[in-house]
Amino acid sequence: MSGWIAIAGIGPGDETLITPEVTTALEAATDIVGYIPYVRRIAPRDGLTLHESDNRVELDRARHALSMAAEGKRVVVVSSGDPGVFAMASAVFEALEEGPEAWRALDIRVLPGITAMLAAAARAGAPLGHDFCAINLSDNLKPWALIEKRLRLAAEADFAMAFYNPRSKSRPEGFERTLEVLREVCAPERPILFARAVSTPEEALRVVPLGQATADMADMRTVVIVGSSTTRIIERVGAPLVYTPRSVPA
Repeated sequence: MSGWIAIAGIGPGDETLITPEVTTALEAATDIVGYIPYVRRIAPRDGLTLHESDNRVELDRARHALSMAAEGKRVVVVSSGDPGVFAMASAVFEALEEGPEAWRALDIRVLPGITAMLAAAARAGAPLGHDFCAINLSDNLKPWALIEKRLRLAAEADFAMAFYNPRSKSRPEGFERTLEVLREVCAPERPILFARAVSTPEEALRVVPLGQATADMADMRTVVIVGSSTTRIIERVGAPLVYTPRSVPA
């Protein structure tokens, strides 16, 4: 087959954080497929067709991309951040596994990007400097009971934690319960970073102790990073630096 698919991460927002590999794929593409706001980050040009779709049709989007590639088109499926972190790479492979056998002969590449937790961590210092985990707090694709179980176990294991999709208008209670669980397990001085719209003009960072954190500090454009028990804050002129040491005392 002459067509191909690149599943690409276009970073957290700033164009300078898109990798050269992704830029090359975008320049070679005949078709761009993705969630509406991500596709609109791609500049239109002659010979390029932009295919926008809503947020909850990932499998339909993936099937469409695979079908076009099978017809010989050069397709880039775009995700914000990294395509393998709560994004489109898994959806494309799910559609591939369930789809026609011929799709498995396609040239399919995953092109990494800078995901939100890494961009946020870099802005704040190095809060993910030791063992950490990432948890998607949306219960659209998994039950809340599972989210809470993983959250509690991660807190008990003393990981630093990065939370994606913490709080939407349709489910504000989820992040309120998240803070309740953290307070049951963690000390009130545990630092929490609220990093909103990192690398965009709307960027805002706030570091507060767990005891002062409130649910309304987060929304769907915020990644939340909770430090471990060893995470430290360096006060200085301007914004403080947050880091987690590379070692843990025996």
